[in-house]
Amino acid sequence: MYRAPIDEIAFTLKEVCGLADLQKTTAHAELGDDLVSAILTEAGRFAAEEIAPMNAVADKHGTPFKDGSVTTPPGWKELYHSWIEGGWNGLSASAEAGGQGLPTMMNAAALEMWNSGSMAFAIGPTLTIGAIEALEKHASEELKAKYLEKLVTGEWMGTMNLTEPQAGSDLNALKSKAVPVGDGTYKITGQKIFITYGEHDMTDNIVHMVLARLPDAPAGTRGISLFLVPKFFVNDDGSLGERNDVRCAGVEHKMGIHGSPTCTMVYGDEGGAIGWLIGEENRGLACMFTMMNNARLAVGIQGLGVAERAYQQALAYALDRRQGRAPGETQEGMSPIARHPDIKRTLLAMKSRTQVARAICYACAHAIDMSHVAESAGDKTFWAERAGLLTPFAKAISTDFGVEVTSMGVQVHGGMGYIEETGAAQHLRDSRIATIYEGTNAIQSMDLVMRKLPLSGGEHVKGFIAELRQIADEVASSNRPDFGATADRLKMAIDEMERVTTWIMTAQAEGRVADVLAGATPYLRLSGLTYGAALLAKGALRSSPDNAAALKERTLLARNFAETTLCETMALGLDITTSAEAIQAFDPEALAS
Repeated sequence: MYRAPIDEIAFTLKEVCGLADLQKTTAHAELGDDLVSAILTEAGRFAAEEIAPMNAVADKHGTPFKDGSVTTPPGWKELYHSWIEGGWNGLSASAEAGGQGLPTMMNAAALEMWNSGSMAFAIGPTLTIGAIEALEKHASEELKAKYLEKLVTGEWMGTMNLTEPQAGSDLNALKSKAVPVGDGTYKITGQKIFITYGEHDMTDNIVHMVLARLPDAPAGTRGISLFLVPKFFVNDDGSLGERNDVRCAGVEHKMGIHGSPTCTMVYGDEGGAIGWLIGEENRGLACMFTMMNNARLAVGIQGLGVAERAYQQALAYALDRRQGRAPGETQEGMSPIARHPDIKRTLLAMKSRTQVARAICYACAHAIDMSHVAESAGDKTFWAERAGLLTPFAKAISTDFGVEVTSMGVQVHGGMGYIEETGAAQHLRDSRIATIYEGTNAIQSMDLVMRKLPLSGGEHVKGFIAELRQIADEVASSNRPDFGATADRLKMAIDEMERVTTWIMTAQAEGRVADVLAGATPYLRLSGLTYGAALLAKGALRSSPDNAAALKERTLLARNFAETTLCETMALGLDITTSAEAIQAFDPEALAS
């Protein structure tokens, strides 16, 4: 059973992450509170009543492959068409393209609920949304006219084709080829792997976004172009024509997200699949990053969505399951395990991590929105840099927490958590991929330390840390005893984040790149934990005294996270600044010989 936490989602959007400010802008002046409430309520209803019941069904059925065709789980196609009939696919697409033109923040909130319903379902439309944005920003008017509307409505779905057997995270090794035909089209040949929803029976056509190299392309990522390759050609009147030379050669048997077909795609077995260039030649990676940056936020939201589902299920089980007698218990018989201190600790850890993931993802979405609506060049730069800084946090912290929370959920269930029938194991299996795809979390860490910390000569991250200090100071000056040690622990973590940030930037300036990279992963966690703790505290500060229950819960979450999880930051700081020598001295090849 899943129930969308509408009140908490709405509060986080408006009071913690800036939706209220966005509503004051000219671009989103029509997004009133009533409309926000209506969207969230209906999205939550659909996720709870229509998507969530299909989650276990899809997990058991998978996506059988036969003779080049993929069969999706029973009811999957009907569910998808109910979803697009609700207009959800075009939530954030521009009004000019037939979408609703709503901010990324609203799409993020809805996406959380879709993923709580079923991560395997939500990932398909997520890639279509990315394809829409890539076409809107980079495609020719002719391509937009032929493909965009049906992608926006969801009548067709889109995919993202990057990975090849020899080219995973490093696209320098990409080998797929694109040869000009002479009529404005290109013949595409090559193989792509791990293609989500690369083949399925949910829509009549699938529009593939494919990275490939032109014959005279420069080496490395500077020589990659992006092409639109449809499963079926589209006639001038919009009807479907012949089948293109692109086929699914098989589907992967995965640890989780069994309802999502992960395909090996072959282009050009019969001479070459016909594709159309998107954007400029040899500028495909820049076009693809339009999809990938939003996809990284979307994957972070996957971690958030599955964590929320796992927490709700663990809480329900802990309230129902009786074992032993809790300390101070006065009632006869065994106590619900939710009354035992260790289970309380676990449930608090699950809920606080879930709320941190929610706040970070929504804050990232807010920065993206502000970068679009900002009027001055300085504001546009600021918000674009803030979106860049927050994207690694949104992707990595949220998906790490997704794995941690779902693992805790299995533990709360005890032996029954290890049994598939409870569903707790599925949440853990599903969540695990999110730390890997769309750039592993290690890659997010490297992006953070090598590309995002140096933004504006390092001044942007300094300003970011100063903002966190303002929150800590506000907690301290509130003089609220219910905050406990929150202010002190938060200040301690911010001090450590600042110290280590300075260390990393100094090491970069000195050319000690290996030292920086050795500490990249613990740095992202240290700074992400600190940021998350500040957002929890901000939520408690902004919570109205008129809702005593919500105020108490938010303050308790902030206090618990600060007094338990923030303790990690000191150890992480030591790890970053002292472990590089030992890490670089390690020789895996010597051990393997």
